[in-house]
Amino acid sequence: MSDTTASTMQPPASQTALTSEGPQPTAPEQGVSIRRATPEDREAWDAFVDACPKATFFHLTGWSRAVCEEFRHEDRSWVALDGDRIVGVLPIICCKGLRGGRALISAAYGVYGGPVGESQSIEHQLFRAAEADAVSLKAGRLELRCMEDPGLDLPKADLHATFIKDLPETPEDVLKGMPKKARADARKARKNHELVLQEGRWFVADLVRLFHNNKRSLGSPALPATFFTRLLEIFGDRATVHVVKRDGEPLSAVMSFLFRDQVLAYYSGTAEGVDRSYKASCFMYMALQEWAVEAGYRVFDFGRSRKESGPFSFKVHQGFEARDLHYSFRLVKDAGLPTLNPSNPKTKILQDTWKRLPLAVTTRLSGRAARYLP
Repeated sequence: MSDTTASTMQPPASQTALTSEGPQPTAPEQGVSIRRATPEDREAWDAFVDACPKATFFHLTGWSRAVCEEFRHEDRSWVALDGDRIVGVLPIICCKGLRGGRALISAAYGVYGGPVGESQSIEHQLFRAAEADAVSLKAGRLELRCMEDPGLDLPKADLHATFIKDLPETPEDVLKGMPKKARADARKARKNHELVLQEGRWFVADLVRLFHNNKRSLGSPALPATFFTRLLEIFGDRATVHVVKRDGEPLSAVMSFLFRDQVLAYYSGTAEGVDRSYKASCFMYMALQEWAVEAGYRVFDFGRSRKESGPFSFKVHQGFEARDLHYSFRLVKDAGLPTLNPSNPKTKILQDTWKRLPLAVTTRLSGRAARYLP
């Protein structure tokens, strides 16, 4: 298909019986054109994302760049223009599957995505461009990981929620605002176990080691170490790493992304047994919020968790409220929504097999496997 798509593009015929009742895409907005994004758009694209209230960290061009460079996927993003001015963006990564199929995902390896624009009409025009591309490519699906309902008549998945809250005025108020049990655990971790939080990009090696160990215990492939260092390189001061130590020994670590006035705690890892013995994770996220307040951030994003999972319960225990995510799917060749997730009983065989492998083996294999788990 051409790299330029007319703003009057009509959507293909209805996709499958899975389509639910809902609003149809709005009429095209006059004067707005849609075209494929190019590397030359990066500066203006990121400036738009930084200013757009609905945009997220994963809408920044650096995310698609890091994913495509690391996993050899293809960037097929779209941009909406009013003259020379960007008025909407849709990051799309074309990911290849194990059996050769393709999925277009916004945003792959991220938890938020979908079209964002100055109006819903523009967002729907961006969707129609990506939809036509998915049909032309004969992709399995077009997946939009939207934080807000995109207002499209598409099948949706309701497996995940996110946890976001405003930070208090002072670091001392972080502990005061936690539920009683979590507050007691965090206070005990600091006073009795003398846990401390340290910041430094050089702690990425500790993060990777702990992250891989956790993923193996869960029966899931991890991400390659090079991806973490690539993210730090590409995002510069928009990314950082914190580690929790006891007597100089790393117990847990987290990589956070810094976006506008928000801190997004994203990748993390914890040593075996330290949550039970020292409440390391409870302390880490309490102390990270204190750090965020001291650094001038106003919002703490605890990230996505699968509903009814351990991480979901932990975040509620820390005083965060769940907020449903609106993941929407345009099914092209796929017969149904993706099923490769921990809630699928068929996945348990793969998980149990992965758990039995030595850590050195899972670490080596994770780089290959992660390419097919976007």
